[in-house]
Amino acid sequence: MSVFPAIEGWVTLPAPAKLNLFLRILGRRADGYHELQTVFRLLDWGDTVFLRARSDDRIVRVGPAVAGVDPSADLMVRAAELLRKSCNFSKGVDIGIEKRIPIGGGFGGGSSDAATVLMALDRLWGLDQGVDQLARLGRTLGADVPVFVHGQTAWAEGVGERLTPLPRLEAAWYVVASPGVHASTAELFRAVDLTRDAPPAKMADFLSGVELGNAFEPVLRRREPAVEAMFTALSSIGRPRLTGSGSGCYVEFADGESAQLALAALPAGLHAWLVRSADRSPLLDAVAETPRATLI
Repeated sequence: MSVFPAIEGWVTLPAPAKLNLFLRILGRRADGYHELQTVFRLLDWGDTVFLRARSDDRIVRVGPAVAGVDPSADLMVRAAELLRKSCNFSKGVDIGIEKRIPIGGGFGGGSSDAATVLMALDRLWGLDQGVDQLARLGRTLGADVPVFVHGQTAWAEGVGERLTPLPRLEAAWYVVASPGVHASTAELFRAVDLTRDAPPAKMADFLSGVELGNAFEPVLRRREPAVEAMFTALSSIGRPRLTGSGSGCYVEFADGESAQLALAALPAGLHAWLVRSADRSPLLDAVAETPRATLI
């Protein structure tokens, strides 16, 4: 049962996870960041964010703390503060969450939570900043935030912020698994065995089914026995892939029945579950259905 009941003024909104269907590193940029290519695919599964108006001007993170996340670095609180400051707004809000997306698994949980707060408070506070401005604000919080703001499957370049909507992909089901390892993106980018000079891929390559790979996958499999063990287990049901900088893995299926049978065939005790693709984020509809300016 939720610790944030529907009564008592809480507004409830989804924060969907994502998968990277491939990830290439093309080189290091002058600013020290890396030039990437990837496809973000959103899922019809993720966290749930809760928002409630306050009578003062404080932004308060309430409910159980997220393991491994310093409260001072909570992206949801930072997103609310950033939006409020950019609009010279002064209302307060309580923010809670039910976490389902594993931390450090490459599923974009923190970025999605932040995007949900930006989108929701823009609506609930009646600020009307628009998607492009919210994406720009989100980019200062993390490279993956804009794709969750725009809310659709996309081809991404730069550090992941330059988004091109993809033609509608076939619906897919995924057996998703987490080995419980928190992969540090910063450490992986410093790995000497990371391929940083992949040739650029074309969108047509991806759409035609060319295997484009994930630059972090071989590095993380060599470094983390738990990730390698997860790949071995998932290999019994299909071709496992790493998402983002890991450590989460997934196997794709064309239909839900096949995916369910594959999930049931995995060894007992494996942390794996079934999810479905969502080419349009469930957040977009949830925000549109939320009455405007209801938390002021």
